Amino acid sequence: MKIEMTPEEHARLHRRRGRQALGLVIAVLVLIGVLTSLWRASGTIAFIVAHSTAVIHAATVIPLSFLLCSAMSVLVGSSFASAATMGTICMSLGLSMQANPVMLGGAILAGVYVGDRCSPVSTSALLVKQLTHTNLFNTIARMLRTGAVPFVLSCVVYVAAAVVEWLCASGGSGFGAASAAATAGSAGSASAAVSTNASSITDIGGLFSSAFDLHWLTLVPALLVIVLALLHVDVRLLMLASIAASVAICVGVQHMEWAELLRLLIFGYHAQNPQVAALLDGGGILSMLTVMAIVCISSAYAGIFAETRMLARLQQTIEMLGHRLGACGATMITATCAAALACNQTLTIMLTHQLCGGLYGDDESERSAQAIDLEDSAVVIAPLIPWSIAGAVPLATINAPTLSLAAATFLYLLPLSRMLTSAVHRRSGFRTRHRSQKSKPGTHHPTPAQAHAPHVRS
Repeated sequence: MKIEMTPEEHARLHRRRGRQALGLVIAVLVLIGVLTSLWRASGTIAFIVAHSTAVIHAATVIPLSFLLCSAMSVLVGSSFASAATMGTICMSLGLSMQANPVMLGGAILAGVYVGDRCSPVSTSALLVKQLTHTNLFNTIARMLRTGAVPFVLSCVVYVAAAVVEWLCASGGSGFGAASAAATAGSAGSASAAVSTNASSITDIGGLFSSAFDLHWLTLVPALLVIVLALLHVDVRLLMLASIAASVAICVGVQHMEWAELLRLLIFGYHAQNPQVAALLDGGGILSMLTVMAIVCISSAYAGIFAETRMLARLQQTIEMLGHRLGACGATMITATCAAALACNQTLTIMLTHQLCGGLYGDDESERSAQAIDLEDSAVVIAPLIPWSIAGAVPLATINAPTLSLAAATFLYLLPLSRMLTSAVHRRSGFRTRHRSQKSKPGTHHPTPAQAHAPHVRS
């Protein structure tokens, strides 16, 4: 027997769930700050970067930058941290090899958001999980399926760009230098700024070996994340296990004092070597305060909008749009507008979820569909807005030109692929329902006005 709740009881339940979700997100953010700091101090990131960059060559620098940044972002779950480590190195090495700064910057930007979208330790993935009340690992599995084709197509685009660049360079045209000159101001200044540091960080292995003991044990924290994620272990337990392993490596392998270890948990890792510091400094609980503040303020706005129904008319308009374009199409348009206004990823996700909530039902399949639509829209569209910090900060970190936004192909292909797939499914579902209705005698056929009437949920 289904128990009906009064509007007051439903409102209290909604507020209680909101407080629980906010508390869980803040707790996870604290764990992420601690984890990223310990990965830096234990040498985990240094080991991965040092051995990964050894495979970069001039002819393959653009596609490999995309792949390496994708792998790094999946491990650390942060676009900013991935750009500051692997992205900076790939940009420096690529420009020293006369690669096109626009294509190189676009490949790095697209790569750092591959993991920001589908990593089990990503703040955006965890936020979507809490908003939609879905299982994180089931959502990640679906994200891998929806992102497979755009990922492969992005690799094809970057390989083609590398081939064209190699052909032009072998012909003596100097494609990299010519493209840098063609992009004038921003691209040329980026190349000059980063290439000055290229010679100093080319020997990544030697640089990191002087600061860390790059023992194979430093890989254990990263391997724990991968293995426990495959076993669908709760993300909090997953991060706690990796934190414990990182602490043991910091003390046993890197010979770090306990007082220094406690300090970096709060304030983050700070290397003594200036070259290492430029690549690895960061992390800690304090580094997540800005993100925590954005989440809290965004939650406050969401609560105000919900209680005062300030967005009721806008929600009705979006629901009418959803009946014409489908839930996915309406979510894409809403996410684009929200990203242009919010200028950050977190508020974009929360606004899109609140405005498009009426397009989805309350059962598990509908919540899962909304989670995928949010991941394939708000998470990847926000970095494409030129004035949004989601894209501006990574580009500024690697000193890439703003034109690199146009070369971040994965961020374009993913929403387009999702919309196309959704439109095909919607059309096939409509045809199936239409045939079934025709086969049943006495079936009521809605009028065009009824068909386009907005769906209002109690």
